[in-house]
Amino acid sequence: MIRNKKTGQLIVISGPSGAGKGSIINEVLKNNNNVWLSVSATSRKPRKIDEEGVTYYFLTKEEFEEKIKENYFLEYAEYSGNYYGTPKEKIIEKIEKGIDVILEIEIQGAKKIKELIPEALFIFIMPPSEKELLKRLKNRQTEDKEIIIERFNTAYKEMNEVTKYNYVVVNDNLEEAVEKVKAIIKAEKCRVDRIEEMLVANKEEIIHEFLMEEDFDNSPLTEKLKEEA
Repeated sequence: MIRNKKTGQLIVISGPSGAGKGSIINEVLKNNNNVWLSVSATSRKPRKIDEEGVTYYFLTKEEFEEKIKENYFLEYAEYSGNYYGTPKEKIIEKIEKGIDVILEIEIQGAKKIKELIPEALFIFIMPPSEKELLKRLKNRQTEDKEIIIERFNTAYKEMNEVTKYNYVVVNDNLEEAVEKVKAIIKAEKCRVDRIEEMLVANKEEIIHEFLMEEDFDNSPLTEKLKEEA
């Protein structure tokens, strides 16, 4: 009998801006009480669609830097002139309770997590093409052309980091991409290094019980096996 570890799994999901990470994660979280999305902190200004404590915890640059000094973050990085970081207290609490934790973080942060926790699961979300990525960034209509080009250039560099991850999922069709991510998470539960204990019954006892069953064939070979058992 195999008994797996009762602790939750740390799942790091990254990908360039516009790849659709958020949409995939939202679908993975639906009707699943055993997966929790960690909310990151950032020093960037909120957008119209942002909600405090849901999309991010919004801090001033000064507040963020003070939190860094307090060792508040599991990891943090600077991206496009703003800080992004992962508060660690809640993550530890959830994992110890057996709940899987998803981190939606940038490449720099994912690298730091891999150094700290190499056994974590790392999934990279890839757009179907560079042209489609630029189109998605434009269709957001939340930033001007200069910012869009800056994000595209950053995204182009990030896509070359895919080999640092365990899995890559191309988000061409949202439903299919979601199913792939779910399958990856499920399969990772069966990894050998998640086995806490393996209990193996006594082989001789099992064979003896099997041979002594009333409906077992009473052939000469069976009788001989019974004697040897």
